[in-house]
Amino acid sequence: MKLRDVLPWIASAIITLLLIIYIVLRFFLGALLVTKPTEIPPPLIGNATYTVSIVDGVVYLPLPRKLTNVSVDEALLWRRSIREYAEEPITVIQLSMVLWATYGVNEVRWGFRTTPSAGATYPLEVYVVVGERGVAINSTHFLAAGVYKYDSFTHSLRVVKLGDVRKELQEAALGQEWVGKAPVNIVIAAVFERTTRIYGERGRVRYVPMEVGHAGQNIYLMATALGLGTVAVGAFYDDWVARVIGLQPNEEPLYIMPVGVPQKPYRASFEDINKFIESRRG
Repeated sequence: MKLRDVLPWIASAIITLLLIIYIVLRFFLGALLVTKPTEIPPPLIGNATYTVSIVDGVVYLPLPRKLTNVSVDEALLWRRSIREYAEEPITVIQLSMVLWATYGVNEVRWGFRTTPSAGATYPLEVYVVVGERGVAINSTHFLAAGVYKYDSFTHSLRVVKLGDVRKELQEAALGQEWVGKAPVNIVIAAVFERTTRIYGERGRVRYVPMEVGHAGQNIYLMATALGLGTVAVGAFYDDWVARVIGLQPNEEPLYIMPVGVPQKPYRASFEDINKFIESRRG
């Protein structure tokens, strides 16, 4: 029998094998994340439950909603850089709202985001590093440890890789232990070409850095409002972080922001601030 006679059989066998692998991976990947839509206990305010669903390795987060009664002025007053976190997870609805604040959609006609962007070029890409038992779906289920990529339009997370990579990320961040201990790290990267093709070099040195700063402050304020803490980390080896996270070649990391429950929440008062101001007025 000649090779050309068996090639169709070989091709058919390969296609069948690939199909079987696809079906098995689709089934088990979903099982690794969440086996079925899960009803969650009530959030911080209100009585409505919310649903997390997993389809083909995509985590559809609870839809954005009003989750806290903390005002903007209180969030600004209480905002601090937090580096010490309790050994407990954050909830999936908290993660949902922090990601929405980071780069979620807040205008339906044009799809504008919560973060202002020069020419609405939106050069940022948001990744989430989830630790083991780092994000609670309910009292017994947790989001699988791994790296996820946030999609603003569907408010969902796509699996990049499974497994807890916080220690590797900590090493890439010059050993900063809060990166390794936080249950979640948000890594913001930029595709500079989206902005520089319109604005040239000014996009790289001005507009994109401004935008990631806006996104970082959004994380700070929403985390504070939800009783969480975070800190902006810029000291890291770019190439090392890119390898750990699995960034695309045209994506450059700009921020690592650990997120967790503070060991010691900070609560200032306007009375204290006003006394400080008045003491400087003479």
